[in-house]
Amino acid sequence: MNTRTADVSNILLDRVSSWLKTAALGGENLEYIISGFCERLASAGLPLLRVHLSFSMLHPLYDALGFTWMRGQGVTVEGFRASGEDSEPSRFLLSPYYYLLNNSLDHLRRRIDHKAPSEFPIFDDLKEAGATDYLAFVQSFGESPGQGMVGSWSTDAPGGFSDNVIEALLKIQNSLAVAAKMAVLGKLADNMLMTYLGGNAGRRVLSGQIRRGDGETIRAALVMADMRQSTVLAEKEGRQAYIDTLNQFFDAIATPFNRNGGEILSFIGDGFLAVYPCGRHREPSQVAAQAAMSAVRHATMRMEELNTKRHKDGLADIRYGIGLHVGNVMFGNVGLKDRLTFSAFGSAVNEVQRLQGLTKKYSKSIVASQTFATYCGGEWTTLGEEKLRGVRQKLTVLLPGQTNLKIDRAEALDGEGRDGRSEAEQVMLLYRDARSTPSADRRASIPLIARGLN
Repeated sequence: MNTRTADVSNILLDRVSSWLKTAALGGENLEYIISGFCERLASAGLPLLRVHLSFSMLHPLYDALGFTWMRGQGVTVEGFRASGEDSEPSRFLLSPYYYLLNNSLDHLRRRIDHKAPSEFPIFDDLKEAGATDYLAFVQSFGESPGQGMVGSWSTDAPGGFSDNVIEALLKIQNSLAVAAKMAVLGKLADNMLMTYLGGNAGRRVLSGQIRRGDGETIRAALVMADMRQSTVLAEKEGRQAYIDTLNQFFDAIATPFNRNGGEILSFIGDGFLAVYPCGRHREPSQVAAQAAMSAVRHATMRMEELNTKRHKDGLADIRYGIGLHVGNVMFGNVGLKDRLTFSAFGSAVNEVQRLQGLTKKYSKSIVASQTFATYCGGEWTTLGEEKLRGVRQKLTVLLPGQTNLKIDRAEALDGEGRDGRSEAEQVMLLYRDARSTPSADRRASIPLIARGLN
């Protein structure tokens, strides 16, 4: 078929546009929308070989999210990690997207001449795939050119894209932008709640627990951890170096408490509170306490590895304290009428905080209450009995023995491989405001959406 004279059915295009609206209103995720969109365009007769779309997003670990659809192969998804560097990748600087954005263009079309040198590196890949024509675009979401998506269409039709196919692509592009914006922004609240509140608390807020006083009393194994000598470190290392050290500390010690039923509920200065919700009977309390103890073993191992690395860099050890407890906590919203926080409160939280503080008195990194030790099992050594401020009865303080601190190879490997990409990192269907700077520095003004390169 000669695509330069091929007809494009407006009826089928309208069907694709209608499907986009339905999918977006139904709350479908971005990958589903893009995959379904590309397959439907191909089924409608548009001679597409490859479609690439890239979006900026609001996520602590990623700058942009890219989707590539290939005919007969479906969609692949790639997250472009935030590097923290100001320089742009050299491949990006040689990409059609950079050319578009640097020259304030909406579209760029190039015939793919297999005999001529490639104008952009991506054309080498397209030649291998048999492409004959390429059309790149920038599509704003309305706020500014830096907020939206960039993308490209490629075909392997002998005559390239005909005018009526280009017209169809430009027409459907706006419908895709609307659906994509709804999907991306629809996930923004989810991501921010999961990132800042944690999975359990985020889901509770999304389910409607948004008023002051909303919440419930739950039973949980509690973990309170804190970095030692943070004031000295801050004064010695300076602001940025101290922040980097604190993030190293949290990466090492806190990560294990955010999986296997645990959740970091809040970061408090240079420490954190983690909870392992459980039922009120003995068995679920045992499961929660043992899961928390397993996380302690992982955290201890990771801190040893971090301090070994710091030694090689000529830096001092990071010391820490961990308190362990089991009790009933109030889980819900408190604060001002128009400024709330969602966290755990109650006497058990106060007790685990006091326990953590006792690691200084006993010069031990980890201590636990008798309640926690009973549910956890294993070997424990009694350190003493303490009258905690605000608590009527004395609390027995125990030190975990070797059977509770020893980590075997299988347990050490369990979960460690997942740290390269955590559950939070998988939630990538999000939107990120692009950075904007004066036009005098075009390179710095290139939006994060263009990191997909293709």
